[in-house]
Amino acid sequence: MKINIASKEIIHFIGIGGIGMSGLAQIMFNLGFKVQGSDLSNNKNIERLVKTGIKTYIGHDQKNIKKATMIVISSAVKKNNKELIASKRKKLPIFQRGEMLANVVALKKNIVVSGSHGKTTTTSLIANILAEAGLDPTIINGGVINSLKNTAHLGKGEWAVIESDESDGSFLKLPITYSVVTNLDKEHLDYYKNFNELKKSFRLFIDKTPSFGKSLVCLDNKNLKMLLKKCKTSNVLTYGFNKNSNYQILNLKKKLKYSIFDLRISIIGQKVMKIKNININLLGNHNVANSTAAIATALSLGIKTFIIKKALKKFSGIQRRFTKIFSISKKEFYDDYAHHPTEIKAVLNGAKQVYGNRKIIGVFQPHRYSRIKFLKKEFAMSFAQCHMVVLCPVYAAGEKIDPNFSQDSFSKLIAKKSKTQVINIKNQNDLKNFIMKNLFDNELVICMGAGSISNWIRKISTEF
Repeated sequence: MKINIASKEIIHFIGIGGIGMSGLAQIMFNLGFKVQGSDLSNNKNIERLVKTGIKTYIGHDQKNIKKATMIVISSAVKKNNKELIASKRKKLPIFQRGEMLANVVALKKNIVVSGSHGKTTTTSLIANILAEAGLDPTIINGGVINSLKNTAHLGKGEWAVIESDESDGSFLKLPITYSVVTNLDKEHLDYYKNFNELKKSFRLFIDKTPSFGKSLVCLDNKNLKMLLKKCKTSNVLTYGFNKNSNYQILNLKKKLKYSIFDLRISIIGQKVMKIKNININLLGNHNVANSTAAIATALSLGIKTFIIKKALKKFSGIQRRFTKIFSISKKEFYDDYAHHPTEIKAVLNGAKQVYGNRKIIGVFQPHRYSRIKFLKKEFAMSFAQCHMVVLCPVYAAGEKIDPNFSQDSFSKLIAKKSKTQVINIKNQNDLKNFIMKNLFDNELVICMGAGSISNWIRKISTEF
């Protein structure tokens, strides 16, 4: 569905503080549109928007849309939202974020990154390489890129690098030139109802890649490996540690703050070649795979190897991806967005591989009752690398409190399945007290979750 937006339009974003919504709002504002928005509470995304001149309201009220002529909503907005109800009453045009995003990037050549995990890192890496190559891409990402200090950038070049959102199926609306699929895991089953429906959506996404583009798919993931057998398209290139990958990772060396690896490239009709000593400022096998996806994409675009290697070595990371917050007397505190069992295991395994026998304390804030319901056993088995787990209350993210959920029962299940000690806490103050009374020397504290845990540890850092 194409839309024609005149300059007199006032576009109101309901839920503008979300990472995806704020990025889209920023891009549309930079394109010259009149943009405003609202959200339940203030956050860093809103603070960035306000600094650029975008009007925002804290709290939802029908008065906020008084002058609005068009509405954009995120999938998190409930049907009983006051502004949404008022918008319908006024018969304003209402667009889902994914639909609006598809229209905004329709005139670009798009590299669309999808997958259950690793999308933000992979999007950032691809964007960094294209920027180093002088292509000045438009970027819409799901995390703050440290080099940009923002989630979005309106580039002058013909390419756009976009982190897609499969959580509500909107990734199928995006126009694709090149696509990347990092992995496929049980996630967002509150929307898809079952895993087969999720797999079907990813198959459609891969098949949507046009003949003049390529789909880069990770062959290490067993679900993607099986899915490729059902895909109709033949313009797929694979990557990963799997020996049958077109881009195979070899000779990985793990250092304290970076990783080094080689790449063997074997594509039908082309001479087999190797790229040696690729250096990235990231840890963990999952990030080596994400970097390989970025390399494969860049090479497909014709970017020179030396530019790719230079961009990867300079990459300064993304906020909330194993980000060091502070340290006290050899104790180090990290923040990570991990909120799914696969992500948690990847972060903890990466830390274990690099730091060896150092004591790891995992602080985990579960995100959404529905996610715990679908993946309770998987979560419980995710903390085997932890010496101790500090379990926070569930961050509901707009969901109703589940009366059947027991934090105490969940902690006991984690202790049993991960064979580790689990401590229950109730709030930020409890976490601070735990840190003061129970940490002695050289512990590695990794805070994980997609909710308020990041703000907790940052505020605590200012009190020492």
